[in-house]
Amino acid sequence: MPKASELKRGMVIEINGIPHAVKQLEAKSPSSRGASTLYKVRFTNLLSKQKLDESYKGDDMLREADCVRVPIQFSYQDGDNTVFMNSEDYSQYEVSANELEGQLGYITDATEGMIALLMDGKLLSIELPQSINMEITETPPAIKGASASARTKPATLTTGLEVQVPEYLEQGEIIKINTTTGKFMSRA
Repeated sequence: MPKASELKRGMVIEINGIPHAVKQLEAKSPSSRGASTLYKVRFTNLLSKQKLDESYKGDDMLREADCVRVPIQFSYQDGDNTVFMNSEDYSQYEVSANELEGQLGYITDATEGMIALLMDGKLLSIELPQSINMEITETPPAIKGASASARTKPATLTTGLEVQVPEYLEQGEIIKINTTTGKFMSRA
């Protein structure tokens, strides 16, 4: 049973017997002395797809949903649906693109380390790896003499995802992206 302070994006928590996935997590530290940190969490009900906002203290205990975690890989795109294959028994799971909200930009044929959360043989959600490597397909030219300062420019990646990268990077370079924040981490 995880504490509220141990929650991570993508975890599945059971609330009133229904599995909910953690979509957003925000820690709020009150200014008064002795007050505990509050965690504002936005869940998505994995059955009805409704959003639920809750607040917890750091030491509140939550119940993790009884899900089976299996390694998967991207198979193919079929219209509005995305098909994934179980890496162990090669069974396939189909999920609509709007259920993957915000995750589709990180998924390619080469994405490794994805985990499917299954309950009663049905795909509930997908956990992405902490970071992925992608190629820059389009970005303004590198600026001569640019240092590793905080100045950035937009870059489009192979999936169409747009991120801010340092000025010295060029088209064709492989970079590492944090899938939780969607931010540039380093060259790969």
